[in-house]
Amino acid sequence: MKSIFRQVGLFGKYQTTAAPALAASTRAALEDIAEFLSSQGCEVVVERDTAANAGLTGYPTADVVAIGTQCDLGLVVGGDGTMLGIGRQLARHGVPLIGINQGRLGFITDIRLDQFRTVLPPMLAGEYDEDHRSLMHANVVRDGQAVFDALAMNDVVVNRGATSGMLELNLEVDGHFVANQRADGLIVASPTGSSAYALSAGGPLLHPALPGYVLVPIAPHTLSNRPIVLPDAVEITIELVSGRDASANFDMQSLASLMHGDRITVRRSQHKVRFLHPKGWTYFDTLRKKLHWNEGAPLTP
Repeated sequence: MKSIFRQVGLFGKYQTTAAPALAASTRAALEDIAEFLSSQGCEVVVERDTAANAGLTGYPTADVVAIGTQCDLGLVVGGDGTMLGIGRQLARHGVPLIGINQGRLGFITDIRLDQFRTVLPPMLAGEYDEDHRSLMHANVVRDGQAVFDALAMNDVVVNRGATSGMLELNLEVDGHFVANQRADGLIVASPTGSSAYALSAGGPLLHPALPGYVLVPIAPHTLSNRPIVLPDAVEITIELVSGRDASANFDMQSLASLMHGDRITVRRSQHKVRFLHPKGWTYFDTLRKKLHWNEGAPLTP
């Protein structure tokens, strides 16, 4: 089968502090995948930092923006964190992404590393299911000026400091006051992020096709303060009233320190991330595998 994708951008997990054995394993995996893509008729372009930190040579390199403008497909080798970072950057370019899991969970990098040789050929030939994931556009407003701006695919989290007490937060939706909350923090999660930190904090799972957000308090002072699901057409505003060492985290990959009176706004981004999955993939397959559903002993009469 001939690939319908002419140029493929290859991204990897490239922490420079990784143990030598892990770094060697990453380099070997990237080399194998790059060679395989070339054998399928694809021109491989390796993301510049991936190539430098993995020691991968023999292929043209480019930064993420250049890959977004020139490549037909992005192939991400790593865990969900790697995919989150690349997905946010490539969403504005509309480049579809395939994830090969070299991490722990793999909710959004769903092809096992040992299966790529059998799973990729039909996908490269056009036999795949496409899945669009919404992004959140968030910013921190201080004294009427935006001092921080970020995209998030999973969640926006307002958190207390490691050694400080509870935060006091005012919550608004579309400019309407909702509640004053005292808690360790508050999570605004997309359907994609509903299976991440929000789930650990007691939130519900949202199917990725749902146009909504879930607001999940972290260790609330009032036990009646429960998670709530909202439509993603609204604008959510969280104001920090009191509390020390508070911060706002965006996909746990970028962070803004907060001051009293800061307002964190979250709204739907105009961009979406395009994921490609093997033909026949469903979200429920992922839940069964990653959450280990149906693994208990069968019931006996």
